[in-house]
Amino acid sequence: MRTAGRRQDMTDAYSETTRNIRVTVRAFYLEDQSQPEEGRYVWAYRVTIENRGLETVQLISRSWHITNGLGRAQHVHGEGVVGEQPVLDPGESFEYTSGTPLDTPTGFMAGAYHMLAPASGESFDVTIPAFSLDSPHQDLRLH
Repeated sequence: MRTAGRRQDMTDAYSETTRNIRVTVRAFYLEDQSQPEEGRYVWAYRVTIENRGLETVQLISRSWHITNGLGRAQHVHGEGVVGEQPVLDPGESFEYTSGTPLDTPTGFMAGAYHMLAPASGESFDVTIPAFSLDSPHQDLRLH
């Protein structure tokens, strides 16, 4: 979803700005898709990418680091997000929702978007802030 000049106020959101590109993430535990008795815990996360700069940018690819509650990490790389490589003019934002399963009731994710400034041909990375994946099945919140 593309929006111009709109900013969402999200509680329990994690935000970081790199080169005037603000990334805000909020995670949601999905009880109805999780099966704790079988060691399956599922989260959705909503990401908003805002171009607060003066140049048009395009999201080319992504890299995620997903770590479960035991410290086991997996790395996921791919083109674009949700099948798109959005172009964001100054003042525009792009929002999408995705998800991840874990085999522990807690964990965290962090990563980077690999961006291109088409006018200059410059490539740069934008930080996706680390965010917690905590379920009600974890007695102590670690993150």
